[in-house]
Amino acid sequence: MYSLRLYITGQTPRSAASIRNLREVCDEFLEGRFELQVIDLYQRPDLAKDAQVVAAPTLIKKLPLPLRRLVGDLSNKNEVLLGLDLKE
Repeated sequence: MYSLRLYITGQTPRSAASIRNLREVCDEFLEGRFELQVIDLYQRPDLAKDAQVVAAPTLIKKLPLPLRRLVGDLSNKNEVLLGLDLKE
C-alpha cells in the first residue's frame, strides 16, 4: 500500500496539473494500492513545517519505505515512476 501526500498552494494551474498528473500515474500503476492526501499549504501552513516542505507542489511518498520527495508538477511520468520506485 502506498501512502502519498501531495502539498500544493491553492487552486493554481500548477497545483491542478500536479494533482491530475499524479492521479493518472496512480490510476495506471497503483490501482487499489494507494492512499492520496492532498494538502493545500494556504489552508494548512503548519503541515509544511512539520513535513519540511519548502517548495510546492511537493509529493512525499511515506510508504513503502524509503521515504521519497518529488518537487514540481509531476509532468515527467518517468521521473514520477522512478520516485515512487515503480520503475528501475
